[in-house]
Amino acid sequence: MNEHLPDGWTIERVRDASGVAEADLLPLERLVVIEQPGAADYDVLRPDLILAFHDLCLARVGDEWLMGHLDQDGSVICWASYGPDLAGAIRGL
Repeated sequence: MNEHLPDGWTIERVRDASGVAEADLLPLERLVVIEQPGAADYDVLRPDLILAFHDLCLARVGDEWLMGHLDQDGSVICWASYGPDLAGAIRGL
């Protein structure tokens, strides 16, 4: 499981950094979109990693971590970029 995380990160480190003991990797087989201000539709994303923190999520797309929430149907709706640094993105939770 840890092999998909950035170098030096383990799921235990993610849990410690976030303070969310249940933080976990989510399967990628789900719809992940980002809201676009002023647009009626979402843009579909293809993340290579999704971390869940209860109902909040961080999805990695390229070198960028996007913040979003887990919808009732299991999809992830992102709304903002939290940059390339996982530690900084976790601090933004």
